[in-house]
Amino acid sequence: METDPDIPAYILFTSGSTGQPKPVVTPRRAISTTVHSLRELFGLTPADRVLQFASLNWDTCFEEILPTLTTGAALVLDAEAHSGSFPRFLRMVERERITVLDLPTAFWHELVLHLTEDQLPLPACLRLLIIGGEAASPARLDDWSRLDTGRIRLLNTYGCTETTLITHAVDLHGPEAPSPGWSWDGGTRAPIGRALPHVIEQISEQGELMIGGPALALGYLGLPEATEARFTVVDGERRFRTGDRVSSAPDGVLTHQGRLDHEIKVRGIRVDPAEVEAHLTSHPGVQAAAVVGTTLAGRSALVAYIVPRTPATAGTLDTDVRSYLHGRVPGHLVPSRITVVPQLVLTASGKVDRAGSHLRHATH
Repeated sequence: METDPDIPAYILFTSGSTGQPKPVVTPRRAISTTVHSLRELFGLTPADRVLQFASLNWDTCFEEILPTLTTGAALVLDAEAHSGSFPRFLRMVERERITVLDLPTAFWHELVLHLTEDQLPLPACLRLLIIGGEAASPARLDDWSRLDTGRIRLLNTYGCTETTLITHAVDLHGPEAPSPGWSWDGGTRAPIGRALPHVIEQISEQGELMIGGPALALGYLGLPEATEARFTVVDGERRFRTGDRVSSAPDGVLTHQGRLDHEIKVRGIRVDPAEVEAHLTSHPGVQAAAVVGTTLAGRSALVAYIVPRTPATAGTLDTDVRSYLHGRVPGHLVPSRITVVPQLVLTASGKVDRAGSHLRHATH
């Protein structure tokens, strides 16, 4: 029996990391098109064993579940995936013979630090590690490259709920990565990759990435004005305005240059918090960072919250990091205030919550 490809398949809320969560209506056509592309991108076979890591209220769960089951591979559910212990997590991966992991980038950052500090190998069964959800830290990529991970594909991905899972991807490390001479934007930004075969990509004059093709959502349920604002028509074709600013290399690989709605003006200069965070985490003593714009003494300013790699370094880390930045970046990229905190606030989908981190730590 044939079914209408535009019939809604599911409704999921956006993460809310760029505003209020909105209910996105995704049609059957969009999810079936994307699943076909992801099976090819991941190189799945019936021999694979894929961990179900994402919770069922986030669209990443579909990129774990649907390509796996439609390939005839095994989907593995194990409570140790969220045990809060990296040693237990790694033992579970080995015990269950997991071949594919799909992890939030923030979780991967923490995993890399654990592997680096304890000089631990990844289980031999693992062949593909997919990351996504926020920018990959070049400092953690450097750490990863020094581990015994050459056999493992490290796949960086990009996508929006409104464009159905993944739209862009690139191998950052491993057997399918570009040649060793290949590098990204000055070492401060990891690329998000090329568009998948089903994706139509367009970059506006302002540098905003716009997505078209058969995998677009129908819109936001019950929110016609929001739908009209984000789903526009260009030359007779629907496009989704991602709100993400990108640059394109000659080979077509895109690099994320920040959110158009996250830019902060400091001394009259536009600053992307992610760029400052990348510089902060390049310091060997910094595990993670969140940067927000605020007002100090009547002027716009950057405030940074940093997590130390080890508690022993916490005492002088703020002054050490400030000196480190002054020798490497322009003055407008040095936060006016740097606060050492035990941990950052994460959203339910595993992304760093800048506003939440600021709210929790600003008064402490």
